Parts: sequence; structure tokens; C-alpha cells
Amino acid sequence: MTSAVEGGATPPPNEGLAPQSGLGLIDRCCEVLCGLALIAMIVLIGAEAIARNILGFSLQITDEVGGYLLVAVSFLSLSVAQSRGAFHHVELVQASLKPRGRLLSGLVFDLLSLGACAIITWQLVDMEMNSWQSGDVAATPLGTPLWLPQLVMPVGTALFCVAIVRSILRKARLLSGRATQERTAP
Repeated sequence: MTSAVEGGATPPPNEGLAPQSGLGLIDRCCEVLCGLALIAMIVLIGAEAIARNILGFSLQITDEVGGYLLVAVSFLSLSVAQSRGAFHHVELVQASLKPRGRLLSGLVFDLLSLGACAIITWQLVDMEMNSWQSGDVAATPLGTPLWLPQLVMPVGTALFCVAIVRSILRKARLLSGRATQERTAP
């Protein structure tokens, strides 16, 4: 049996670029944490609206905590989006390539993305360490130590790197033809 990459049947335009069939444990945990953060933001904003409009006072923390939660959702959702194939693709270019070319272009893009993401992770870890060592705190009523909300940024990008590596390995396996052999093996 030949794979769609080697020839034969015409695969869909994004063959090999499609998301994995299931999310891994890390991605599921990130997805749950994002959901909980969204629920917390809804509750916090609702409580602020009730406090201001009905009780006549402000909680004074909604903007700060809401911002921290928004950053957490943004960074923790990166690996989930990568695993689900939810990022934008240049379909115009991909549709004009043969199946093997689509896989190769996807692999090259993933390798470049991994390099960029690794550099960003490195810089975020450096920023996190500087905040922790200097004892920086937010100039707000809560006085939050900045390393706490910043911690989610290097963690999120590191998990994104892991998701990109999984994508690279999957595409490399498809290019080598081992994915077809694994599917047809008894």
C-alpha cells in the first residue's frame, strides 16, 4: 500500500498538516486551565459589575487579575492550538504543492517556528528570573510579585515548543513513509 505522500490517491490539501487525532495529557491540562481561567474572569467581571452597580463600590482588583488571567489563557492555549491545527495556514500556497511538498513546507515552517519559539522561551525565562531575583511587584493595590503572573509565559511557550516538536516528528514520520507502515502493520 502506498501512502498519499508517495503517490496514488489525491490527498486533501492539508494532508500531514492536519492536527493530531487526540490531545496529549499536557494539552488537555492546558485546555482545562484555560477554561478555568475564563470562568474565573467571567465570575470576577460579574462580581465587579454587581459591586459597582448594586453595592456602590469597586473590588479594585478586577483589571489586574483579569489581565493576569488573560495572559495565562493566551500562553497556555498555544500548545492546544498547535496540536489541534488551529493556527492559520497559507492555503493558497499549500494547495498548489504536491502532497510531499506540502509536508516539506509544513516541516520547514515548523522547524523555523521551533527556533523562534525557543528564542522567545529563553528570553521569557530570563525576564522571569530577573523579576524573581529583583523582587519586582506590581504598582497596584494587590502588590503582586511580578514573577507570579509572568511565570505562565515561559511555561506556555515551552509547552508550545513541545507541541511543535510533536508536529515535526509526525511530519517527518509521514515523509519517511513509516506512518503508512505503522498503520498497515498487524
